[in-house]
Amino acid sequence: MRNAIAFVRNEPGLFVGICTAVLWFLNGTTWVADLSHPGWAAFLFSWLFISILWLAFGVVRHADALAIRLGEPYGTIVLTLAVIGIEVAMIAAVSLSGKAHPGLARDTMFSVVMIVLTGMLGGTLLAGGLRHNRQEYNLSGANAYLGVLVPLCVLTLIVPRFTQSAPGGNVSSLQAAFLLITSAGLYVTFLLVQTGSQAAYFLSPTNVAPNHDEPPYTTTTHAALLVMTMLPVVFLAKNLGKLVDHGIHTLNAPPALGGFLVAILVLSPEGLSALRAAINNRLQRTINILLGSATSTIGMTVPVVLAIGFFSGRTLELGLEPTDIAMLTLTLFTSVITLGTGKTTLLQGVVHLILFAAYVMLIFDG
Repeated sequence: MRNAIAFVRNEPGLFVGICTAVLWFLNGTTWVADLSHPGWAAFLFSWLFISILWLAFGVVRHADALAIRLGEPYGTIVLTLAVIGIEVAMIAAVSLSGKAHPGLARDTMFSVVMIVLTGMLGGTLLAGGLRHNRQEYNLSGANAYLGVLVPLCVLTLIVPRFTQSAPGGNVSSLQAAFLLITSAGLYVTFLLVQTGSQAAYFLSPTNVAPNHDEPPYTTTTHAALLVMTMLPVVFLAKNLGKLVDHGIHTLNAPPALGGFLVAILVLSPEGLSALRAAINNRLQRTINILLGSATSTIGMTVPVVLAIGFFSGRTLELGLEPTDIAMLTLTLFTSVITLGTGKTTLLQGVVHLILFAAYVMLIFDG
């Protein structure tokens, strides 16, 4: 009994998440049957949003502990795979719920890339620049990330808008098969390179002393708790998706807002980890976290949603609208320039934050 109480005290987010999942399993269908009262719908949305966010912080905490245990670059890989795994699970759960917006996966992937490469990268560069003036990272590692991220973004989010085999940004069966194989294959190849012969590319070029406490549990325990913390998110995501769809329809909000909210929910804890690393002058870890998230969201999400489309017969829209294509192209181009020297300053952070502000503005006035 004492051990159980201690566990709940040490893992409150997991306890709240499990209790929330059980309650929604028993009563969720009844609760979302009538969302006509705005106060009730807002309460349910707030409850789920806070619960999933709390669980996401728990996932990042255990992933950070594994990062300390395993060292770099393996630790950051675990962190990015765990966080983007939540995103993929949420998209899959909502996509299989029966009323998924055909552009949900596209909007979420676009939102993740834009939030990471503009808001989060800009914020961390600004904070690190204010604290340490100029910061250094491994240029080879950044180039490796961008060398995979740029073609993945163009092939999956831009090219489908211009092809004629499927209307309106949709993908044909041949395109879907090609993107599924190439996205998964390129991402797996990248992971093998990152953990193999070129692992040194993702290590800091300067000797920066780590600034962290010893993890409280063993590696196996942290790994088990990480999985246990992710599982309630998968179930709760479907109900959150219903509430988001209802809110967007009721408020007549732009459909892209749903993908933006999902991305913010998933990325918030990871963004704080990247910010702490930049403030502690560990910019290499910041770069690994942020570029790893952007790369993982394309490399993991595209194969999953395309596979769901194959087996469920659902329509999948991947091609971005012209305004979004312009913003994505500008963001990728600016990121290549920013991360093309091995050193960063606060000015570059300000530029990326301006791009983030433009992206948010265009969600409501695109």
